[in-house]
Amino acid sequence: MEHEFSDSEEDEVCIHRMKQISFIPDQNEEMSEGSLSVEFLLLADQSNSPAEEKTRADSSDTDLEIEDPERSFATMKGAELYLEACKLVGVVPVSYFLRNMEEPYMNLNHHGLGPQGAKAIAIALVSNTTITHLELEDNWILAEGVTCLVQMLRENCYIQELNVSNNHIGTEGAEAISRMFLDNISSLRAVQLSGNNFREETAQYFAEALVGNYRVKELDLSHNEFSEKGGEHLGQMLANNEALEFLNLSWNHLRMKGAVALGAGLRVNGTLKILDLSWNGFGNEGALALGEALKLNNILVKLDISSNHINNEGAGKLAKGLEVNGNLKILKLSHNPLTVEGAVALVTSIRKNPKSKMEEINISNVLVNGSFLKLLDVVCQVHPELDVIYGGVRGFISKKPEQRPDPMKLIQNYLDERKLRLWDFFRNMDKNGSMKIPVAEFRKAMMQQSRIPLDRAQIGELVHKLDRHQTGMVDYRSLVDTQKQMVRDQRWQLRREESRQKKEKHKSEQVLQTFKTAVEMVTSRSSLVMCSGQKPRALPKSDLAHFPTTSVSSWCQPAITGESTSSQNSAEPAFSEQKGSSSHQLSQSEPHSASRGMSTSDLEVKFYSQPNLSISEAQTHSQYSTATSDLETYSKTQSSDNATSYRVMSRETRRSAHESHYLARNCHAASSPQKHGHNAKSSK
Repeated sequence: MEHEFSDSEEDEVCIHRMKQISFIPDQNEEMSEGSLSVEFLLLADQSNSPAEEKTRADSSDTDLEIEDPERSFATMKGAELYLEACKLVGVVPVSYFLRNMEEPYMNLNHHGLGPQGAKAIAIALVSNTTITHLELEDNWILAEGVTCLVQMLRENCYIQELNVSNNHIGTEGAEAISRMFLDNISSLRAVQLSGNNFREETAQYFAEALVGNYRVKELDLSHNEFSEKGGEHLGQMLANNEALEFLNLSWNHLRMKGAVALGAGLRVNGTLKILDLSWNGFGNEGALALGEALKLNNILVKLDISSNHINNEGAGKLAKGLEVNGNLKILKLSHNPLTVEGAVALVTSIRKNPKSKMEEINISNVLVNGSFLKLLDVVCQVHPELDVIYGGVRGFISKKPEQRPDPMKLIQNYLDERKLRLWDFFRNMDKNGSMKIPVAEFRKAMMQQSRIPLDRAQIGELVHKLDRHQTGMVDYRSLVDTQKQMVRDQRWQLRREESRQKKEKHKSEQVLQTFKTAVEMVTSRSSLVMCSGQKPRALPKSDLAHFPTTSVSSWCQPAITGESTSSQNSAEPAFSEQKGSSSHQLSQSEPHSASRGMSTSDLEVKFYSQPNLSISEAQTHSQYSTATSDLETYSKTQSSDNATSYRVMSRETRRSAHESHYLARNCHAASSPQKHGHNAKSSK
């Protein structure tokens, strides 16, 4: 919207407003420097003497004398006016303010404006008609800057929400704001004054001003220091105010007397819907006063008394009021020294009150037990909209939580089976057709419906998904996006599972390949493990390869029995380290072998390439002959190859060839039935 005033009447109205804020002081006080506005600041340099300035202000012909300059300033746009104001008060303009002067929401938090910067902002906003919400938190504007803003708000009837928290306003600034409340001349409906060093004497100013104020609906006075005396003043205000709907008094050291006074005021108040008294430490006495107030007050909707040293006794006193109250919906009791006994008292009070509209009880630091959960299930059958937020279940923390199906997936499967849309499912819950459902009504409808089996925990998870920002409303217009996101999540889970399986498979294949490689490297040296009861088999001998220094015994412990063990050990130096243990096994197994009628020629041979392969005693003579002939052929081939390439071999290769040839020859000797019989007789 442009700020050019072509019409003469609009110019006169604007000039009249600037005159009021600049030159006409209040009847009961003198005009201060902070009350100077656009006209005075812009025309100050045109006067050379204070006498002329005073004459201009008091003269009835002022409008005629400075008519042209006033009209030129009045026709300035908002940005031009702000730049001129910054130039005259000596501050740097805020570029964000210049860019967003035509927007309804102006956020200037943490910009370091100071009192002079706030004065320039106030001058620019005198005639602004677009900004309705002004944020000025943490700018150190002090009492001087607040005074300028108050003078601006007397003329600007468009700003409805103001945040001047954490600006060190102090008692002087609180007095200026209180006068504005008392006069009922501004259009403000929501004011945030948190963290401004207000003391107990400041509370009296607000109490007297708010008794007759009918414009302010929301007031935040948290993080100040009203103490018990200030709480008493505010309690009296609460008993007489007929406009406030939201009041935040958290972190104010109200203690017991302050809470009792506020409870007495709340008892007869007829407009307040949300009251925040958290972090005031008023204990069980304050809980008793609030419980008594809830017996008569049927207007309050939300009460926050978190972190106030309320134990099970205080919870029981508060529960007395909940048994009667029929309008309170949200009760926050977190960070109080409660146990499961206090939690049971609170839920039992809801059970006893059929008129209760309770939707949420927050006891997030309390560990409950199975008995409490059973009681809660019973109460939720009567009050399906109730949601109790607790810390956990005692004794079940270390256990793996029960896996429940995704509620959105269950709903989608239900709709797919019946060929319905998501909107068709939620449309029956939306009585107004606004496509928005309050969380309590949504929870109640989901608990009462029987088409889709959902328990209390699944409904809570569904509410969390559909109301991520905790606005208290389920907007099912976004369910299409939620459904698409669910499909994307499912696909991502499938891809993740497939990737995990591929990695596991690849890892298993690598391990198996490594094992096979190690086995082949061992068998390439023609290592044999001789066991009784098996017939010998031979492996083809490959070229000698480099082999790690791992001992053969670490791969397999050979069990060698039979009376030819001593000759076997002498023929195979590789197994000489097991000579003692093998001889011991021989002495123990000889009677057993003789009792079965076994000959010492029946040997079991296990190879590393086939660790589970064995030739039993029941094998036929033809199989044994085949194994023997293979071994003879292998030995002849090796002898021929070694004779041919002997001269071109290196020293290490010759030594390995001699060892392999010697081992093959001994294996051939061990496989001969005649030699085995002769050795058996000689050993006997």
